[in-house]
Amino acid sequence: MAEEDRITMSQKESNRLYVIGQAIDKAITQGQAAALLSLSDRQVRRIVRNVKQEGNAGICHKSRGKRAHNRIAEKIKAKVTTLCRDTYKEFGPTHASEKLLTVHNIKVSDETLRGWFQEEHIPYKSRKKRPHRQWRKRKAYRGEMVQMDGSHYDWFEGRGPKCVLMGYSDDATGVVYARLYEYEGTLPAMDSFKRYIRLYGLPRSVYLDRHSTYKSMAKQTIEEELNDIRPMSHFEKSLAELDVEVIHAYSPQAKGRIERLFGTFQDRVVKEMRLAGVTNIAEGNTFLDGYLPEYNRKFAKEAAKQANYHRPIVNKRALDTILSIRTERALRNDFTVAHDKKLYQIKSNVRAKKVTVEERTDGSMRILHNGLRLKFKEIHVRTLKEDSPVKKPRFIRARTQPATHPWKSPARAMAKARMQRQTASQNRTF
Repeated sequence: MAEEDRITMSQKESNRLYVIGQAIDKAITQGQAAALLSLSDRQVRRIVRNVKQEGNAGICHKSRGKRAHNRIAEKIKAKVTTLCRDTYKEFGPTHASEKLLTVHNIKVSDETLRGWFQEEHIPYKSRKKRPHRQWRKRKAYRGEMVQMDGSHYDWFEGRGPKCVLMGYSDDATGVVYARLYEYEGTLPAMDSFKRYIRLYGLPRSVYLDRHSTYKSMAKQTIEEELNDIRPMSHFEKSLAELDVEVIHAYSPQAKGRIERLFGTFQDRVVKEMRLAGVTNIAEGNTFLDGYLPEYNRKFAKEAAKQANYHRPIVNKRALDTILSIRTERALRNDFTVAHDKKLYQIKSNVRAKKVTVEERTDGSMRILHNGLRLKFKEIHVRTLKEDSPVKKPRFIRARTQPATHPWKSPARAMAKARMQRQTASQNRTF
């Protein structure tokens, strides 16, 4: 009986019971009690009535100890926890809540899932506390600045090769574009940028890090120092030709929005590709083509200003030439060009000391001179020079002059004899 008569109440209810008791004893008015408890007069009258009828238990809420009318059934809870433990392993509460609604038509809030995860000891990835940094205000116009970077990660979780995600994020709206490549280099950067501008247009500026792909590490030559020209990478040259400003960040924190995007993608996209059974780069890019529009619809923001700074492409054909690696090479006397440890034979008739080798993003190559394409073929096997035959020595036979030759005339013979006699007499004198 003693256990049944015991009433459990919070400190707040205990304080409220004391004030209501004062009102019942006429020590204070009900209006004063309402002011002390920050309640309305009507509510105080209701509580006073309940305490008079039920005693101290009347101060407690009537739903205490009762099952909530909107409580999720245990059967659904068991199904959800099983799905989160097996199918959606390591999914966070927010991500798991979205998948349960879209795939299984089960509506459970992320906070409810968070509580269930703690009760059932289901592990999931949570954010770590980060040091405070000053927040940079977003750009006002769409296309005013686009953050660009590459993320090296095991995107297929061992089902396929490790690769790089080239990502783009509009600073004003957070609209995302991404594509997978084998490595982070000049050609993947050019190819992904070309695809971005064909989809959205040319941005005003690009914000990226100091990777050797995006910033040349070469030292200035004497000629460049005199003309105040800094060395530029192939990617910088292409963007300068497109009139796109390149801004280099000096720390990962400076371009925090694209870094946080990669953190989100390494959590969400990896798991979505796991569910879709993606195992290689081609399948991954096909998946991203369908996934990114839905992602942008959910998470993109409205820009502060309505104007769009993206510019249309004037000459789409020239885009393939601009976004390519162009290198000058010497044209040898035998009309061959050496490039990337390979030898090419020029078939066009051209008089030049140098030609331009153009490597395109689709893997093709062109050789140009003054903007004109030259026909060429790759030399797979070098022809060795044939050994020249050894020349036999030439024997010259002594020729006998005929009797009619001027050298054998009597006058010449007499002059020759006279010369011999004079030489002999001179030798005897000495």
